Amino acid sequence: MTVTSRDVAQLAGVSQPTVSRALRDDPRVSEATKVRVRQAAARLGYVPSDVGRALSSGRTRRIGLLLTDLENQFYPHIIAPAFHQLESLGYQLMLHTEAADNDVVAERLISNGLDGVLLATSTIDSVVPLRLRDRGLPFAYFNRTSTAVHADSAVVNPLRGMDEAAAALIECGHRRIAAILGPANTSTAINRENALREALAHHGVSIPAHYVHRGPFDTATGQAGTQRFLEMAEPPTAIICGNDVVAFGALNAARSAGVDVPGDVSIVGFDDLPSAAWPIIRLTTIAYDLDAMVRRAVELLVDRIENPQRPVEESAFESRLVMRDTLGHIR
Repeated sequence: MTVTSRDVAQLAGVSQPTVSRALRDDPRVSEATKVRVRQAAARLGYVPSDVGRALSSGRTRRIGLLLTDLENQFYPHIIAPAFHQLESLGYQLMLHTEAADNDVVAERLISNGLDGVLLATSTIDSVVPLRLRDRGLPFAYFNRTSTAVHADSAVVNPLRGMDEAAAALIECGHRRIAAILGPANTSTAINRENALREALAHHGVSIPAHYVHRGPFDTATGQAGTQRFLEMAEPPTAIICGNDVVAFGALNAARSAGVDVPGDVSIVGFDDLPSAAWPIIRLTTIAYDLDAMVRRAVELLVDRIENPQRPVEESAFESRLVMRDTLGHIR
């Protein structure tokens, strides 16, 4: 026989609505009553119904994580911390993977009965934030933002990290510095490029157009850009990459060409993914607290769901250079 909330109420000596409120940790219920209800529920093996809670509260307690940049190896690293943070707040994570970022995606999100959406792969020209705003579905940006809608966000501030990287490059004697940058329609690529150029300008160094390569944030972009640079009559002595995944491609290209890193060319990444510290890679990169940034984005979204009228909050996480083996003095 299925155990119901009525059974829990009878055992705990309270009303059925009190059982529901106690299990939701409603502040109107005393702590002593909450303990009694939880003990009764545990004794009977009662598991609250998600459907029933959704009907009574108007919420499903389900949060969508939208990923459209499916080839980017960065994003699998955010799923676990997002899941654990949502679980601690009483929400479920629903992963939504799409190959596009358009009206169809927005309608799918809206129709899936979500309480909110974490947008992790937005482009600056995305229509999804507009559609979610117009339909009243709460959302928050993680890592990337869109110019279409001003909303809660948790992002990286690349300035300090790029300043430290530029200073380290100059100290090692580098002046011919190239950049392999991400897509021009992403806030991360724009912000990191601006920070890099500003940091190098403080040392009187600029990046000429022929030392710039752009593409998706993937290993193929890093490989293609590095191959092109190494074929030049005067190749760069250092390459700054838009993220670690791009830098992994750059390292592969250098190894394939028989070019020593960092003896012939230094390579710097961005993100400090766990694999960047592997002994076989030892990538010099720009780091920040990725897990904390994920948790903050989740907190902002849940707070938006529960306090829809509060002001928009933007959290920027500081970056810093992590020196390893791929940055060295020029020969």
